[in-house]
Amino acid sequence: MIPNDPVMLLSYMNLKLRDFYPSLETFCEDTDEDMKKIVDKLSQIDYHYDEEKNQFV
Repeated sequence: MIPNDPVMLLSYMNLKLRDFYPSLETFCEDTDEDMKKIVDKLSQIDYHYDEEKNQFV
């Protein structure tokens, strides 16, 4: 289960992407999380996934 709070989610996602997953897609496939839900939640605080950096910026 991922954090519901957008700021906590940002920290959680960037940690997971940095340390364990080569892409957001891989993370979502492995954890059965909804990619759109994550992207939408983080866009509420003006963060967007950068594929090159493999993090939300």
